[in-house]
Formats: sequence, structure tokens, C-alpha cells
Amino acid sequence: MRSRVLPGVSISMGGYGVRLVLPYPVSANRYWRSFVPKGWTRAVVHLSDDAKAYKTAVGWIAKQAGFKSPTEKPIEIGKIILVPPATRMRKAAGSDELVEVKNGTVLNLDNALKVTIDALNEIVYVDDEQIKRIRGPIEYGEPQGKGALIIEIEEYVPPAAPLFVELPATTSAWP
Repeated sequence: MRSRVLPGVSISMGGYGVRLVLPYPVSANRYWRSFVPKGWTRAVVHLSDDAKAYKTAVGWIAKQAGFKSPTEKPIEIGKIILVPPATRMRKAAGSDELVEVKNGTVLNLDNALKVTIDALNEIVYVDDEQIKRIRGPIEYGEPQGKGALIIEIEEYVPPAAPLFVELPATTSAWP
């Protein structure tokens, strides 16, 4: 029997970090909106209503996983799996009726990652500049249910600097 991915379930990774199972991300095309206020010459960019709803859902899941306030520590992101939805709703031909069809549309991995990193901003970490490493892999999962995004987050520990560095052998003293 195949296990199902359920958004909202967070799994501890045994003290090394946390694995969050988040809802399927909003498309980057629907995440930010821009407009030019009357009398201005430049556009103002803001989160769309879809983005605010996604960020709220992500926030609740992160809080359930133990993120009470954003950390100021450096962050490392481990495995990321984008699980596409199995079906989606579409208007029937020649009608306004919505019907469920097999999903053939999947977000790009990089756009899904950008949206998710932005949604976790100010919830898991203070600012996304704290992300010092994305270890990966970043991959697609099997389509199921309404889809999800699984992300592993942990504190970044920089590698120790080597005490001695071996230089390559050369044939002469000067290169």
C-alpha cells in the first residue's frame, strides 16, 4: 500500500531539523501582484490574496512543527520534493460547469522553491538571506491528492576550515 502525503503533517528529523509537508505552492505568476498607484510613476509590488492564504497555511504548519518565532541562525535546506496534484478542476467544454480532470500542469521546481522560501520568510527565519546552503536533492514526487511540497530545514553548520592545504606539485619553484 502506497503512503499518501498529507499537507499539514510535520515530521521531526531527530534533532537535526524538521521536515515540513506543506500545501502545493501557488504559482509564482500568481504570488506577486503589481500596480501603479495614482500619481506614481513606478509600480508597487505586493503579495496577492492567493499568496497571503498560502503564507498563512504555511505559518500554521510551521508553528505546529515548533517554530514559535523566526530564528536568526543560519539555515540549511535539505531535500525538497514537489508532489504534483493528481487532478485539477477545469471548465467543461461549452459550459461553466467545473469538472475534475487528470492534472497535466506542474510548477517548475525553481519557481516552487522561490515561492516556498518566500512563504517561510518571517515564519521560520527572519530573512531568506539566512539560507546558507541548499543541499538537495530537489525533485518531483508522484502525483497524488491535492499535491504538496516536502521540505527539510535545519540549522546550517559551516564546514571546518582545513588546517593544512596540500598544494599541487609543480616542476619548478615558480609557476
